[in-house]
Amino acid sequence: MEKKESRFGRRTIVFFWLALVALVIGVLLYTEQVAILYVLATLFLIALLLIVAFADLEHVDRENIERINS
Repeated sequence: MEKKESRFGRRTIVFFWLALVALVIGVLLYTEQVAILYVLATLFLIALLLIVAFADLEHVDRENIERINS
């Protein structure tokens, strides 16, 4: 299977997402929509906890991590 060449690197995409999230939070704070921020923070925290809860960390070892990164 060939690797697909991306226009942007993985780190650049992460910085785009961080800038977008910071912009949304800034706009919500500026417009004093704190209630929406509370709801979004709660939903994202629940999603993060579900991801961690269902992660299969028992079968992760160093060889698998190195194989995925290369």
